[in-house]
Amino acid sequence: MSFLDAREHGSKPGSGFVSSQQEAVDRRERLRRLALETIDLSKDPYFMRNHLGQYECRLCLTLHTNEGNYLAHTQGKRHQQNLAKRAARDAAEQPVAPAPQRRVAIKKTVRIGRPGYRVTKQFDADLGARGLLFQIEYPEIEEGTKPRHRVMSSYEQRKEPWSKEWQYLLFAAEPYEVIGFKIPSLEVDKHPEKLFTHWDPDNKVYSLQLPFKPPAAPGRPGLPAVPPPQQQLAPPPRF
Repeated sequence: MSFLDAREHGSKPGSGFVSSQQEAVDRRERLRRLALETIDLSKDPYFMRNHLGQYECRLCLTLHTNEGNYLAHTQGKRHQQNLAKRAARDAAEQPVAPAPQRRVAIKKTVRIGRPGYRVTKQFDADLGARGLLFQIEYPEIEEGTKPRHRVMSSYEQRKEPWSKEWQYLLFAAEPYEVIGFKIPSLEVDKHPEKLFTHWDPDNKVYSLQLPFKPPAAPGRPGLPAVPPPQQQLAPPPRF
């Protein structure tokens, strides 16, 4: 029988050939010695020597007769699975750090005063509806900026006593101050052919046509009556 045949089919003790069982023992011994030379057991958190001189694995709760046996255990499937379970549990129990809050830099703009403006009263004789045309001049508006406007309820402002009869129309554009107009608290007609805005980038004029819905017919519930024509707009308060 050749040496290769003996390795494939095994051999009996005393036959002059090394059995597969003996080879496995020798292999484990070589691995044990290599592990002892490369691994520092003092840094292993699960390695412990008890008062009987035995070695324990605190992770798997197993006993071992020597260090080599313990090292062989650490390379086994059971110990590796327990290590993976412990790592997963520690990761789940670790508190999640809150995401850092991004601080948005506050833009500081030097105000250059109020813009010029023109207000024109409008009246539709066919419908009996009134309206206002605002033209705000922004000759020194910032490049790439477009004016904005919004209608504000009397209960949102803190400059004058609250009144359900009035509302406020605000205009804003950097670097000008925000200006506001006190207008009657009537329902705005939002039809696109009546309510519109226009920004003229050449002349730097922002126009807003603000139409009001006509009052209800006599004897029918509806909108309140329009204030008399002689009533003038109050000066725009500063906001």
